[in-house]
Amino acid sequence: MSGLAGVIAGSSAICTCGLGNGLNYRGYDIKDLALKTEFEEVAYLLLVGELPNKSQLASFKIKLTRARQLPQSVKEVLKALPISTHPMDMMRTATSAYGCIYPEATDFSNQLDKAIGLLGALPSFLLYWHHYHKHGKEIELKSEQDTIAGYLLERLKEKMPLALEVKAMNAMLTLYAEHEFNASTYANRITASTLSDIYSCIITGIGTLKGPLHGGANEVAIKFVLGFGTVDEALKEVTNIFEKKEKMMGFGHRIYRELDPRSPIGFELANELKELPDSDKHLFDIAKAIRDKVKADKGLPDNIDFFGGLVYHYMKIERLYYTPLFILSRAAGWMAHTFEQRANNKIIRPNSQYNGPKPRDFVPINKR
Repeated sequence: MSGLAGVIAGSSAICTCGLGNGLNYRGYDIKDLALKTEFEEVAYLLLVGELPNKSQLASFKIKLTRARQLPQSVKEVLKALPISTHPMDMMRTATSAYGCIYPEATDFSNQLDKAIGLLGALPSFLLYWHHYHKHGKEIELKSEQDTIAGYLLERLKEKMPLALEVKAMNAMLTLYAEHEFNASTYANRITASTLSDIYSCIITGIGTLKGPLHGGANEVAIKFVLGFGTVDEALKEVTNIFEKKEKMMGFGHRIYRELDPRSPIGFELANELKELPDSDKHLFDIAKAIRDKVKADKGLPDNIDFFGGLVYHYMKIERLYYTPLFILSRAAGWMAHTFEQRANNKIIRPNSQYNGPKPRDFVPINKR
């Protein structure tokens, strides 16, 4: 039971993964959701339980759009952070500050409103902080883009995004939105089980996601791919890694033994994006060759982080922002789990197997 592997730690109606039918959010296949819906529809599905109709989606988007405008006090917190602050630490701190301005009711009667507000504000945390510390200006947080994907890309680059870029970002947000009892989600549920507020639950998730064994794998994977100029160079290094028995990020998965159902979608998105002007097309060939060799030699399938990193690279997004983008997506899943935990709550408090010293006599300090 090392790492709780194989241990059933609870029940949930939100997501299934690795049960023989791929990955599903509330019964819907991830491929359909990633390629046929907007992320807002998926967020609504996770939070409310059903896909929205047109009227419900429009109302949901209005609420999300209104939440883009940040309180001045939150802006001041973001401005006060050192430029050396890690973006994940910034997102955690901004969430905490935002929760102080818009506290959740102690009886959780407004939990959905607070969840929607935070979901709409999270992209603005990143955008405002980025432009203030990278370009020395306070960016306008208004946009004609009515989706989080479009808003994020437009305000980050300060130009209209291409339709293909919006499609890819929308799909990536959906692919990372939920994944059952992963480390950050389970940590989030533990916090929720204490009946703490929703902001504390999300901050718990962010802190857990920051760890390199959970979030950040796509940053490492794309950095690896970028280190090669040719396919031959890459394959030689993969052989060296195998010989040294080192781990390769972006391959294998705790749940998926044969195929991460998100990976083919990430592969196709990267394949489409490589055709954008000024794209490093050869990187796709290098990544594909690495994927095929690892699968052939070690039987390890790639996971979403491998080609997911290449998707973000082709959209010219800074590597340090890959994991904060994970937050913008997974927050919807975290919030859904917070709601579910609260609805039928019992504090999560497992037992441990003691392996320390046997009972022994106390020795006063003057005799030690």
